[in-house]
Amino acid sequence: MKLFSKENPWRSLRLPVIALALILVILVLGGQKNFGTVQYAQFILDGLRGGAIYAMIAMGFVIVYNVTGVINFAQGAFVMLGAMLAVTFYEIEMPLPIALRLILSVILSIGVTTIIGLLVERLTIHPARFSSPLTLIIITVGVFISLQGIALLVWGPNAHIYPSFTTLGMADKVFRVNGVVIKAQGFWIWGVTALVLLLLAFFFEKTLLGKAMRACAINRRAARLVGIRFDRMSMLAFGMASALGALGGIIVAPLLRPSFDIGLNLGLKGFVAAIIGGLVSPLGAVLGGLLLGLLENVTAGVTKSGMRDIYAFTLLILTLLFRPHGLLGAQKTAVESGEESQP
Repeated sequence: MKLFSKENPWRSLRLPVIALALILVILVLGGQKNFGTVQYAQFILDGLRGGAIYAMIAMGFVIVYNVTGVINFAQGAFVMLGAMLAVTFYEIEMPLPIALRLILSVILSIGVTTIIGLLVERLTIHPARFSSPLTLIIITVGVFISLQGIALLVWGPNAHIYPSFTTLGMADKVFRVNGVVIKAQGFWIWGVTALVLLLLAFFFEKTLLGKAMRACAINRRAARLVGIRFDRMSMLAFGMASALGALGGIIVAPLLRPSFDIGLNLGLKGFVAAIIGGLVSPLGAVLGGLLLGLLENVTAGVTKSGMRDIYAFTLLILTLLFRPHGLLGAQKTAVESGEESQP
């Protein structure tokens, strides 16, 4: 029995020290540009808005990983498909009011993207289910590249326009509070992300399917022994992830001009958010997304906006170095993970 702990006290202090040092650097750099509370408030609000989008995408990564153990890099393609399909369905001439056309385009886009996600799982992941995790990850990368190439052929290289949910026009409604600018679409993004988080919490805690998926996440071998069909849970996970990706692409589409290549950057940021959150729960994905959005937006604001991606992936590296299990993650033993060798 160990009488004295050999744990390095620096391990429990390094994250707060790093965070404090980062805040001081931000304040010093912002002070050199004479930034005040208005500028910092603007950076924070914009960061929370972008972070909510990353959170939506990260929840898709988490769901697939917990059930299958696969990092699904095709998630970015589902984001792109959601936005581009919504634009396509909205542009179809129909004798309907603009609001109904918008709602119909959202429903059809999510439905079609979900079907594509199910087909991706059945045609690529399921046949290779006994392969190594690395092989499965490479397959998802290939799926992403293929879907992006198809999107280029279908929609071309040009950017498209999707209307604001509030004004139903190309120009969004803007609120100004003490000099801080808030776009109305941001409220839609925050609201939809919060609603999705609550619905997922209810699904995983109260429904039989949700509990079956949680069982696969906790211990796959035990889940199989009690009769849970792992292949069906895998298909359901990909369907849910593709729907979440499509929804994320749709709600962000009015803020940017969606094109065939938007999935790469958004998908990678969603992956970073999922890693920061620990790849264990939708709540961790949301926390990781919001933290990522805040950090990259504030740091880019006090330095240069073109360095936004550098800060995001620097945060990923720091997370893997100092807290590889993320904010809410914890180390799993071999028994907990329920892994078994496959032929």
